[in-house]
Amino acid sequence: MTTEQLKELLRSQQGELDAVLMYQRLAKVVKTDKEREAFLQLAKEEGRHASVFHAYTKKPLKPKKTMSIIMPFLYRILGKKRLYRMIAKGEYDAAVGYEHLIEDFPEVESVKNDEKRHGDIVSALLD
Repeated sequence: MTTEQLKELLRSQQGELDAVLMYQRLAKVVKTDKEREAFLQLAKEEGRHASVFHAYTKKPLKPKKTMSIIMPFLYRILGKKRLYRMIAKGEYDAAVGYEHLIEDFPEVESVKNDEKRHGDIVSALLD
């Protein structure tokens, strides 16, 4: 593993950890059980993603609370339609961003596939 690859895997691990807190916090402020359940499930899956990256990095990281503080605020300010579109785009972008890692880190493929599905799940909450 190159130094650059390790840095990227650590960034990915951090992002997944941060997403756990973000989805847990969003689950506390959303208005429907469907949204709450979806966000709690996403939080759980993001935790699994962090563990996939941790298996490669072997570095313990702690989640940063920034996004978990900002997102509930944006939910109230922007409304769910605009925020959910942003979140879905972030999930789809993450899936694309992970593609180049799969050749050297095969377990990342399951994460990539989940991220695309997460984008679909968040988008479906707009229906």
